[in-house]
Amino acid sequence: MTAFFFDGHDNAPVTILLAHGAGASMDSPSMTATAKALAEAGFQVARFEFHYMAARRYGHRKPPPRAETVNPEYIKAIADLRAKGVTGPLIIGGKSMGGRVASMVADEMFAKGEISGLLCLGYPFHPPAKPEQLRTKHLAGLKTPTLIFQGTRDEFGTRDEVVGYGLSDAIEVIWLEDGDHDLKPRKSVSGFSTADHLKTLAETVKAWSGRIAS
Repeated sequence: MTAFFFDGHDNAPVTILLAHGAGASMDSPSMTATAKALAEAGFQVARFEFHYMAARRYGHRKPPPRAETVNPEYIKAIADLRAKGVTGPLIIGGKSMGGRVASMVADEMFAKGEISGLLCLGYPFHPPAKPEQLRTKHLAGLKTPTLIFQGTRDEFGTRDEVVGYGLSDAIEVIWLEDGDHDLKPRKSVSGFSTADHLKTLAETVKAWSGRIAS
């Protein structure tokens, strides 16, 4: 059974399932702050870890596997979340690699009526400094309603790059000014704080979920 970390009320109308990025756990500061902001906006948020990351808690230092190899773990997490009694609309997603994995299983789950949408936080469109190694092929025909939050300083995909990718019409990209891969801005440069961006994120997700999960 997948182990989950919950934020928010279990009677919330919509649940969001989030997976972590390649190098940081489900309770990293970035994941925790995002989960709490979404919970305060009225969502129940469930976080989980892929096996390689969970193993690190017991001293087994494993490198991140190829993202597509953990697709079955994400599908199992959805089933296990339902088995725990979570009903109602479900949005899946995650931070960086977690969001990428969710995006690869989204259409299968959407077609089955298991999920209502996809939420990606800092999508890794390509590895840093390697813009030719795109991870976007499956995004061109994506049918699942999708919201991607991307910082304008994100090394994994800039605004100028992403505009030319030919993404599906089901995808909406929200740009957070001066945000890095964790969506954090430099307040002295941008005039925005991390709290400002988290508030924008939570409010945007709430309005979007009202359209797709009603």
